[in-house]
Amino acid sequence: MTPIFKDPDGILSYTIAWPASLLDGATIASADWAIEPDEPGGIAAAAPFIDGGETGAQFSGGLPGQVYRARCHVDLSDGRSDDRSVVIRVEDR
Repeated sequence: MTPIFKDPDGILSYTIAWPASLLDGATIASADWAIEPDEPGGIAAAAPFIDGGETGAQFSGGLPGQVYRARCHVDLSDGRSDDRSVVIRVEDR
């Protein structure tokens, strides 16, 4: 998985496009984000959203040199669920 690079002072929105083959006619009913590692001064996720077949959030903070995994867990309207992640590397830019 190729990391996304982020400055610790930046506040950026990232999205995940969920494949139509996964949705298979269902809609995304809910989306929850978790950051790993969860540490003081680490990346924070805020303002989560669902837009059709995409989910996203705004990410802020982070410690320079650290790599984080932002995992989005979705529940679908037909009762199924799944997870997808983005890898974010924090660097002073």
